[in-house]
Amino acid sequence: MQLTSLSEWNCSIARTLDVVGEWWTLLIIRDAFRGTRRFDDFQASLGVARSVLTARLHKLTDAGVLDKRQYSEHPPRYEYQLTDKGRALFPVVAALLRWGDDWAASPAGPPMQLVHDPCGEVMHPELTCPRCGGAVMAVNTRIVPGPGAKSPAS
Repeated sequence: MQLTSLSEWNCSIARTLDVVGEWWTLLIIRDAFRGTRRFDDFQASLGVARSVLTARLHKLTDAGVLDKRQYSEHPPRYEYQLTDKGRALFPVVAALLRWGDDWAASPAGPPMQLVHDPCGEVMHPELTCPRCGGAVMAVNTRIVPGPGAKSPAS
């Protein structure tokens, strides 16, 4: 099934979803953050059909989120590594993890935790203002047109 492309929308969220909005795609990115690199390892972890995994990996490499590198010539085998663009998705993955821990975790608790390496503590990501350090939440934040916004007449 061909999905509608959102790449031409004048919306950063829509354009991001055009790259990472399919659920297998975000799970591939999650696994890449956990150190998964090889096709067979992604497939074993996710249980996704090989054709679906191939298509998602191709899309992520085309978008510059993953870098495909050959590690074997005979037979040809590749591994996939997060690029800077891919690593920049960490706050998105961490926010989804936090939401899932708060609203969708099993009664046993979250299946994985984030540990902040410099201090060794389990942490829960929080969005803060880079200027004042205050918490950023829907109740204290508003969205206004940015420099790339289209005027109502255009």
